[in-house]
Amino acid sequence: MTTWVLVADNSRARFFAAEKTVGPLQEVRDLLYPEARLHEGDLVTDKPGSDRNPGIGTHAVGTDASHKQDGADRFALEVCSQLEAARNGGAFRKLYVVAAPHFLGLLRKHQSSSLRQMVAGEVDKNLTTRDSAAIRKHLPDHL
Repeated sequence: MTTWVLVADNSRARFFAAEKTVGPLQEVRDLLYPEARLHEGDLVTDKPGSDRNPGIGTHAVGTDASHKQDGADRFALEVCSQLEAARNGGAFRKLYVVAAPHFLGLLRKHQSSSLRQMVAGEVDKNLTTRDSAAIRKHLPDHL
């Protein structure tokens, strides 16, 4: 029974597989979203629009949501789509999710109920830059 481990933050998602419950992790996929590492000013080319109302003055027009937040949300959706495709293809029977706390919330938001049922555990840490042995230490002894 293959177990998958997703290790992700808002700019990178690494997919690992463990063939044995006590075995090592093997990286099977690496998904990148490099725009997440840019500054907000690098993502937006214009200032927000403004509106001039008589008697009220000038005020900015736009949304409160940042472009970085929107990008992280889209990336979480893409990661969940990849997981859903793998689940439908029978690539894994159990899933562990290791993600930066804020990104973990975004992943939960985009998981289907079928995918959510396959999640055996979650770790709210950003371990995307760690090697597979270090990641494995944060997971249960028996996957």
